[in-house]
Amino acid sequence: MIALSILGSTGSIGRSTLDIVRSHPARFRVLAMSAGRNLELACLQAREFRPSLLSVAPEIQSQAKDNLFGTGIRIVAGGEGACEVASHPDCPVLLSAIVGEAGLAPTWEGILPGRVVALANKETLVVGGQAVVDRVREKGASLMPVDSEHSAIHQAMRGHPWKSVRRVILTASGGPLFGRSPAEVANVTVEQALNHPTWKMGPKITIDSATLMNKGLEIIEARWLFDLSPEQIEVVVHRQSIIHSMVEFVDGSFLAQLGSPDMRGPISYAISGEERLDLDVPTLNFPALAQLTFHEPDHAVFPSIGFAIRALKRGGQSSIWLNAANEAAVQAFLEGRIAFPVIARVQESLLEQAPSRSPESLNEIQSSSRKAREVAEALICQLVSRPEAVPIP
Repeated sequence: MIALSILGSTGSIGRSTLDIVRSHPARFRVLAMSAGRNLELACLQAREFRPSLLSVAPEIQSQAKDNLFGTGIRIVAGGEGACEVASHPDCPVLLSAIVGEAGLAPTWEGILPGRVVALANKETLVVGGQAVVDRVREKGASLMPVDSEHSAIHQAMRGHPWKSVRRVILTASGGPLFGRSPAEVANVTVEQALNHPTWKMGPKITIDSATLMNKGLEIIEARWLFDLSPEQIEVVVHRQSIIHSMVEFVDGSFLAQLGSPDMRGPISYAISGEERLDLDVPTLNFPALAQLTFHEPDHAVFPSIGFAIRALKRGGQSSIWLNAANEAAVQAFLEGRIAFPVIARVQESLLEQAPSRSPESLNEIQSSSRKAREVAEALICQLVSRPEAVPIP
Protein backbone atom coordinates (compact mmCIF):
# COMPACT_ATOMS: atom_id res chain seq x y z
CA MET A 1 0.00 0.00 0.00
CA ILE A 2 1.29 3.44 -1.00
CA ALA A 3 0.83 6.24 1.54
CA LEU A 4 0.01 9.58 -0.07
CA SER A 5 0.30 13.20 0.93
CA ILE A 6 -1.95 15.41 -1.21
CA LEU A 7 -1.54 19.16 -1.67
CA GLY A 8 -4.78 20.56 -3.08
CA SER A 9 -7.26 17.80 -2.29
CA THR A 10 -10.37 19.86 -3.12
CA GLY A 11 -9.17 21.00 -6.56
CA SER A 12 -9.82 19.13 -9.79
CA ILE A 13 -6.55 17.16 -9.62
CA GLY A 14 -7.03 16.39 -5.93
CA ARG A 15 -10.57 15.15 -6.46
CA SER A 16 -9.44 12.93 -9.34
CA THR A 17 -6.65 11.53 -7.16
CA LEU A 18 -9.08 10.68 -4.38
CA ASP A 19 -11.32 8.98 -6.93
CA ILE A 20 -8.36 6.73 -7.81
CA VAL A 21 -7.77 6.02 -4.12
CA ARG A 22 -11.46 5.24 -3.71
CA SER A 23 -11.31 2.76 -6.60
CA HIS A 24 -8.11 1.12 -5.33
CA PRO A 25 -8.39 1.03 -1.53
CA ALA A 26 -5.94 -1.85 -1.22
CA ARG A 27 -3.29 0.11 -3.13
CA PHE A 28 -3.40 3.62 -1.65
CA ARG A 29 -3.89 5.30 1.68
CA VAL A 30 -4.08 9.07 2.27
CA LEU A 31 -2.13 10.14 5.36
CA ALA A 32 -2.09 13.92 4.89
CA MET A 33 -4.10 16.46 2.87
CA SER A 34 -4.22 20.20 2.34
CA ALA A 35 -7.60 21.50 1.27
CA GLY A 36 -7.75 25.30 1.11
CA ARG A 37 -11.00 27.18 1.80
CA ASN A 38 -13.68 24.67 0.78
CA LEU A 39 -14.86 23.71 4.26
CA GLU A 40 -17.71 21.41 3.27
CA LEU A 41 -15.73 19.36 0.76
CA ALA A 42 -12.59 19.27 2.93
CA CYS A 43 -14.57 17.81 5.84
CA LEU A 44 -16.34 15.31 3.59
CA GLN A 45 -12.98 14.14 2.20
CA ALA A 46 -11.44 13.96 5.67
CA ARG A 47 -14.29 11.85 7.04
CA GLU A 48 -14.10 9.45 4.08
CA PHE A 49 -10.32 9.01 3.84
CA ARG A 50 -9.36 9.64 7.49
CA PRO A 51 -5.91 11.23 7.05
CA SER A 52 -3.93 11.79 10.21
CA LEU A 53 -3.27 15.41 9.18
CA LEU A 54 -5.42 17.99 7.40
CA SER A 55 -4.39 21.55 6.50
CA VAL A 56 -7.00 24.19 5.65
CA ALA A 57 -7.11 27.96 5.18
CA PRO A 58 -6.72 29.85 8.49
CA GLU A 59 -10.20 31.38 8.23
CA ILE A 60 -11.91 27.97 8.36
CA GLN A 61 -9.58 26.17 10.79
CA SER A 62 -11.83 26.52 13.85
CA GLN A 63 -14.90 25.36 11.88
CA ALA A 64 -12.97 22.38 10.55
CA LYS A 65 -11.91 21.44 14.07
CA ASP A 66 -15.52 21.59 15.25
CA ASN A 67 -16.77 19.59 12.27
CA LEU A 68 -14.12 16.89 12.64
CA PHE A 69 -14.11 16.73 16.43
CA GLY A 70 -13.66 13.16 17.64
CA THR A 71 -12.15 11.84 14.39
CA GLY A 72 -8.56 12.03 15.65
CA ILE A 73 -7.53 14.11 12.63
CA ARG A 74 -5.11 16.90 13.49
CA ILE A 75 -6.07 20.19 11.86
CA VAL A 76 -3.39 22.70 10.87
CA ALA A 77 -3.65 25.82 8.73
CA GLY A 78 -2.07 28.16 6.22
CA GLY A 79 1.26 27.95 4.48
CA GLU A 80 2.95 26.32 7.47
CA GLY A 81 0.21 23.71 7.60
CA ALA A 82 0.58 22.93 3.88
CA CYS A 83 4.34 22.54 4.37
CA GLU A 84 3.70 20.14 7.25
CA VAL A 85 1.37 18.09 5.04
CA ALA A 86 3.96 18.06 2.25
CA SER A 87 6.76 16.88 4.53
CA HIS A 88 4.78 14.14 6.31
CA PRO A 89 7.52 11.61 7.12
CA ASP A 90 5.46 8.49 6.43
CA CYS A 91 4.43 9.31 2.85
CA PRO A 92 6.74 8.07 0.09
CA VAL A 93 4.61 9.87 -2.53
CA LEU A 94 3.62 13.55 -2.53
CA LEU A 95 1.01 14.78 -5.00
CA SER A 96 1.53 18.51 -5.52
CA ALA A 97 -1.66 20.03 -6.96
CA ILE A 98 -2.06 23.43 -5.31
CA VAL A 99 -2.80 26.00 -8.02
CA GLY A 100 -0.24 28.70 -8.77
CA GLU A 101 2.93 29.79 -7.05
CA ALA A 102 1.31 29.05 -3.68
CA GLY A 103 2.34 25.44 -4.34
CA LEU A 104 6.06 26.21 -4.51
CA ALA A 105 6.97 26.43 -0.80
CA PRO A 106 5.15 23.26 0.34
CA THR A 107 6.44 21.32 -2.66
CA TRP A 108 9.96 22.52 -1.86
CA GLU A 109 9.57 21.25 1.71
CA GLY A 110 8.18 17.98 0.37
CA ILE A 111 11.29 17.20 -1.68
CA LEU A 112 12.75 14.63 0.70
CA PRO A 113 15.18 11.72 0.37
CA GLY A 114 13.67 8.89 -1.66
CA ARG A 115 10.40 10.77 -2.10
CA VAL A 116 8.45 10.68 -5.36
CA VAL A 117 6.97 14.11 -6.04
CA ALA A 118 4.05 13.74 -8.44
CA LEU A 119 4.00 17.26 -9.84
CA ALA A 120 0.76 18.81 -11.06
CA ASN A 121 1.82 22.29 -9.95
CA LYS A 122 3.74 23.58 -12.97
CA GLU A 123 4.67 26.83 -11.21
CA THR A 124 7.07 24.91 -8.94
CA LEU A 125 9.43 24.48 -11.91
CA VAL A 126 8.40 27.66 -13.74
CA VAL A 127 9.38 29.78 -10.74
CA GLY A 128 11.85 27.46 -8.99
CA GLY A 129 13.72 26.30 -12.08
CA GLN A 130 17.32 25.32 -11.45
CA ALA A 131 17.00 25.69 -7.68
CA VAL A 132 14.24 23.06 -7.54
CA VAL A 133 16.13 20.71 -9.87
CA ASP A 134 19.23 21.08 -7.68
CA ARG A 135 17.22 20.34 -4.53
CA VAL A 136 15.70 17.21 -6.07
CA ARG A 137 19.16 15.98 -7.00
CA GLU A 138 20.65 16.88 -3.61
CA LYS A 139 17.89 15.10 -1.67
CA GLY A 140 17.81 12.02 -3.88
CA ALA A 141 14.14 12.56 -4.68
CA SER A 142 12.43 12.19 -8.05
CA LEU A 143 9.90 14.22 -10.00
CA MET A 144 7.03 12.51 -11.81
CA PRO A 145 5.00 14.74 -14.13
CA VAL A 146 1.23 14.78 -13.73
CA ASP A 147 0.32 17.30 -16.43
CA SER A 148 -1.05 15.20 -19.27
CA GLU A 149 1.45 16.69 -21.74
CA HIS A 150 4.54 16.00 -19.66
CA SER A 151 3.27 12.61 -18.60
CA ALA A 152 2.89 11.78 -22.30
CA ILE A 153 6.49 12.78 -22.99
CA HIS A 154 7.72 10.77 -20.01
CA GLN A 155 5.82 7.70 -21.20
CA ALA A 156 7.01 8.06 -24.80
CA MET A 157 10.63 8.29 -23.62
CA ARG A 158 10.62 5.01 -21.70
CA GLY A 159 13.58 2.98 -22.94
CA HIS A 160 14.99 5.75 -25.15
CA PRO A 161 18.09 7.88 -24.45
CA TRP A 162 17.55 11.64 -24.45
CA LYS A 163 20.44 12.09 -26.89
CA SER A 164 18.18 10.50 -29.53
CA VAL A 165 15.53 13.24 -29.18
CA ARG A 166 15.22 15.93 -31.84
CA ARG A 167 12.27 17.77 -30.28
CA VAL A 168 9.16 17.37 -28.14
CA ILE A 169 5.77 18.67 -29.23
CA LEU A 170 3.29 19.77 -26.58
CA THR A 171 -0.31 19.63 -27.73
CA ALA A 172 -2.80 22.35 -26.79
CA SER A 173 -6.57 22.24 -26.96
CA GLY A 174 -6.58 25.86 -28.10
CA GLY A 175 -8.88 26.76 -25.23
CA PRO A 176 -12.29 28.41 -25.43
CA LEU A 177 -11.17 31.25 -27.73
CA PHE A 178 -9.56 29.27 -30.55
CA GLY A 179 -10.02 30.85 -33.97
CA ARG A 180 -11.17 34.25 -32.74
CA SER A 181 -9.91 37.46 -34.29
CA PRO A 182 -8.12 40.20 -32.34
CA ALA A 183 -11.31 42.26 -32.36
CA GLU A 184 -13.33 39.35 -30.96
CA VAL A 185 -10.76 38.59 -28.28
CA ALA A 186 -10.73 42.24 -27.22
CA ASN A 187 -14.33 41.95 -26.02
CA VAL A 188 -14.23 38.50 -24.44
CA THR A 189 -16.14 38.20 -21.16
CA VAL A 190 -15.06 36.24 -18.11
CA GLU A 191 -17.85 33.73 -18.76
CA GLN A 192 -16.70 33.15 -22.34
CA ALA A 193 -13.07 32.71 -21.30
CA LEU A 194 -14.08 30.15 -18.67
CA ASN A 195 -16.08 28.03 -21.13
CA HIS A 196 -13.42 25.44 -21.94
CA PRO A 197 -14.49 22.94 -24.64
CA THR A 198 -12.65 19.89 -23.27
CA TRP A 199 -11.27 20.08 -19.73
CA LYS A 200 -13.04 20.95 -16.48
CA MET A 201 -10.54 22.93 -14.43
CA GLY A 202 -10.39 25.74 -11.90
CA PRO A 203 -10.83 29.37 -13.04
CA LYS A 204 -7.14 30.35 -13.00
CA ILE A 205 -6.00 27.38 -15.08
CA THR A 206 -8.95 27.82 -17.47
CA ILE A 207 -8.01 31.45 -18.13
CA ASP A 208 -4.41 30.32 -18.69
CA SER A 209 -5.81 27.95 -21.32
CA ALA A 210 -7.75 30.80 -22.91
CA THR A 211 -4.59 32.96 -23.22
CA LEU A 212 -2.44 29.89 -24.06
CA MET A 213 -0.19 30.87 -21.17
CA ASN A 214 -0.75 27.35 -19.86
CA LYS A 215 1.34 26.15 -22.83
CA GLY A 216 3.93 28.78 -22.08
CA LEU A 217 4.21 27.55 -18.51
CA GLU A 218 4.40 23.97 -19.79
CA ILE A 219 7.27 24.90 -22.12
CA ILE A 220 9.22 26.21 -19.13
CA GLU A 221 8.28 23.16 -17.06
CA ALA A 222 9.38 20.80 -19.85
CA ARG A 223 12.73 22.54 -20.09
CA TRP A 224 13.47 21.70 -16.42
CA LEU A 225 11.78 18.30 -16.27
CA PHE A 226 13.60 16.93 -19.29
CA ASP A 227 16.70 19.16 -19.54
CA LEU A 228 15.74 20.46 -22.99
CA SER A 229 16.74 23.61 -24.80
CA PRO A 230 13.96 26.07 -25.76
CA GLU A 231 14.63 25.21 -29.41
CA GLN A 232 13.67 21.57 -28.75
CA ILE A 233 10.16 22.39 -27.47
CA GLU A 234 7.25 23.22 -29.77
CA VAL A 235 3.48 23.61 -29.41
CA VAL A 236 0.74 22.51 -31.77
CA VAL A 237 -2.99 23.08 -31.31
CA HIS A 238 -4.89 19.79 -31.31
CA ARG A 239 -8.56 20.50 -30.65
CA GLN A 240 -9.63 16.93 -29.90
CA SER A 241 -7.20 16.54 -26.94
CA ILE A 242 -6.60 12.89 -27.85
CA ILE A 243 -2.85 13.07 -28.50
CA HIS A 244 -1.41 14.44 -25.28
CA SER A 245 2.10 15.13 -26.62
CA MET A 246 4.71 13.71 -28.98
CA VAL A 247 8.44 13.09 -29.15
CA GLU A 248 10.39 13.25 -32.41
CA PHE A 249 13.64 11.30 -32.55
CA VAL A 250 16.71 12.06 -34.63
CA ASP A 251 15.80 9.36 -37.13
CA GLY A 252 12.52 11.09 -37.93
CA SER A 253 10.35 8.67 -35.91
CA PHE A 254 7.60 9.96 -33.62
CA LEU A 255 6.16 8.43 -30.47
CA ALA A 256 2.90 9.84 -29.11
CA GLN A 257 0.72 9.04 -26.11
CA LEU A 258 -3.03 8.98 -26.79
CA GLY A 259 -6.04 8.66 -24.55
CA SER A 260 -9.35 10.18 -23.53
CA PRO A 261 -9.03 13.61 -21.90
CA ASP A 262 -9.24 12.33 -18.32
CA MET A 263 -6.63 13.32 -15.74
CA ARG A 264 -6.99 10.08 -13.79
CA GLY A 265 -4.69 8.40 -16.33
CA PRO A 266 -1.58 10.55 -15.79
CA ILE A 267 -2.29 10.88 -12.06
CA SER A 268 -2.50 7.14 -11.48
CA TYR A 269 0.64 6.56 -13.56
CA ALA A 270 2.54 9.09 -11.45
CA ILE A 271 1.47 7.95 -7.98
CA SER A 272 1.53 4.19 -8.58
CA GLY A 273 5.18 3.85 -9.57
CA GLU A 274 4.38 3.93 -13.31
CA GLU A 275 1.95 1.03 -13.06
CA ARG A 276 -1.11 1.03 -15.30
CA LEU A 277 -4.07 0.68 -12.99
CA ASP A 278 -7.53 -0.46 -14.05
CA LEU A 279 -9.49 2.80 -14.37
CA ASP A 280 -13.05 3.59 -15.35
CA VAL A 281 -11.88 5.88 -18.17
CA PRO A 282 -13.72 6.10 -21.51
CA THR A 283 -11.93 4.14 -24.21
CA LEU A 284 -11.22 5.58 -27.64
CA ASN A 285 -13.46 4.62 -30.55
CA PHE A 286 -11.13 5.39 -33.45
CA PRO A 287 -13.69 5.16 -36.29
CA ALA A 288 -15.93 7.56 -34.36
CA LEU A 289 -13.11 10.08 -34.03
CA ALA A 290 -13.38 10.79 -37.78
CA GLN A 291 -10.26 12.98 -37.83
CA LEU A 292 -7.56 14.50 -35.68
CA THR A 293 -6.66 18.09 -36.54
CA PHE A 294 -3.54 20.17 -35.91
CA HIS A 295 -2.96 23.92 -36.15
CA GLU A 296 -0.19 26.41 -35.54
CA PRO A 297 -0.86 28.61 -32.49
CA ASP A 298 -1.95 32.14 -33.43
CA HIS A 299 0.91 34.05 -31.83
CA ALA A 300 -0.50 37.42 -32.88
CA VAL A 301 -3.72 36.87 -30.92
CA PHE A 302 -2.16 34.72 -28.17
CA PRO A 303 1.42 35.93 -27.60
CA SER A 304 1.96 34.24 -24.23
CA ILE A 305 3.75 31.21 -25.70
CA GLY A 306 6.33 33.52 -27.21
CA PHE A 307 6.78 35.28 -23.87
CA ALA A 308 7.59 31.96 -22.19
CA ILE A 309 10.23 31.09 -24.79
CA ARG A 310 11.70 34.57 -24.41
CA ALA A 311 11.79 34.12 -20.62
CA LEU A 312 13.74 30.87 -20.97
CA LYS A 313 16.25 32.46 -23.33
CA ARG A 314 16.70 35.56 -21.15
CA GLY A 315 17.14 33.55 -17.95
CA GLY A 316 17.70 35.32 -14.65
CA GLN A 317 14.39 36.05 -12.95
CA SER A 318 12.40 36.25 -16.19
CA SER A 319 10.22 33.19 -15.54
CA ILE A 320 9.49 34.35 -11.98
CA TRP A 321 8.37 37.78 -13.14
CA LEU A 322 6.39 36.39 -16.07
CA ASN A 323 4.53 34.02 -13.77
CA ALA A 324 3.84 36.73 -11.18
CA ALA A 325 2.54 39.02 -13.92
CA ASN A 326 0.28 36.29 -15.21
CA GLU A 327 -1.19 35.41 -11.81
CA ALA A 328 -1.85 39.08 -10.97
CA ALA A 329 -3.37 39.85 -14.37
CA VAL A 330 -5.55 36.74 -14.47
CA GLN A 331 -6.94 37.60 -11.05
CA ALA A 332 -7.63 41.16 -12.17
CA PHE A 333 -9.45 39.85 -15.26
CA LEU A 334 -11.54 37.42 -13.18
CA GLU A 335 -12.47 40.33 -10.91
CA GLY A 336 -13.57 42.39 -13.93
CA ARG A 337 -10.86 45.02 -13.45
CA ILE A 338 -9.11 44.62 -16.82
CA ALA A 339 -10.01 43.47 -20.32
CA PHE A 340 -8.77 40.14 -21.64
CA PRO A 341 -5.99 41.52 -23.92
CA VAL A 342 -4.49 43.43 -20.98
CA ILE A 343 -3.36 40.12 -19.47
CA ALA A 344 -0.74 39.75 -22.22
CA ARG A 345 0.25 43.39 -21.89
CA VAL A 346 1.04 42.93 -18.21
CA GLN A 347 2.94 39.71 -18.96
CA GLU A 348 5.16 41.38 -21.54
CA SER A 349 5.82 44.45 -19.44
CA LEU A 350 7.07 42.50 -16.45
CA LEU A 351 9.06 40.11 -18.61
CA GLU A 352 11.00 43.07 -19.95
CA GLN A 353 11.64 44.42 -16.44
CA ALA A 354 12.84 41.13 -14.89
CA PRO A 355 16.28 41.26 -13.21
CA SER A 356 19.03 39.29 -14.91
CA ARG A 357 20.51 37.72 -11.76
CA SER A 358 19.37 34.13 -11.14
CA PRO A 359 18.02 33.32 -7.65
CA GLU A 360 19.74 30.54 -5.75
CA SER A 361 17.41 29.83 -2.81
CA LEU A 362 13.72 29.60 -1.97
CA ASN A 363 13.93 32.90 -0.08
CA GLU A 364 15.43 34.67 -3.09
CA ILE A 365 12.77 33.20 -5.39
CA GLN A 366 9.96 34.32 -3.07
CA SER A 367 11.47 37.79 -2.64
CA SER A 368 11.71 38.22 -6.40
CA SER A 369 8.12 37.10 -6.86
CA ARG A 370 6.83 39.51 -4.20
CA LYS A 371 8.58 42.41 -5.93
CA ALA A 372 7.20 41.33 -9.31
CA ARG A 373 3.65 41.19 -7.92
CA GLU A 374 4.01 44.71 -6.55
CA VAL A 375 5.15 45.95 -9.95
CA ALA A 376 2.36 44.03 -11.70
CA GLU A 377 -0.35 45.39 -9.42
CA ALA A 378 0.92 48.95 -9.86
CA LEU A 379 0.88 48.47 -13.63
CA ILE A 380 -2.65 47.05 -13.53
CA CYS A 381 -3.84 50.08 -11.55
CA GLN A 382 -2.27 52.38 -14.14
CA LEU A 383 -3.81 50.46 -17.01
CA VAL A 384 -7.24 50.61 -15.39
CA SER A 385 -7.10 54.39 -15.00
CA ARG A 386 -5.20 55.47 -18.13
CA PRO A 387 -4.35 52.55 -20.45
CA GLU A 388 -3.19 54.78 -23.31
CA ALA A 389 -0.57 56.44 -21.09
CA VAL A 390 1.24 53.24 -20.05
CA PRO A 391 3.88 52.14 -22.59
CA ILE A 392 5.46 48.71 -22.58
CA PRO A 393 9.15 49.08 -21.56
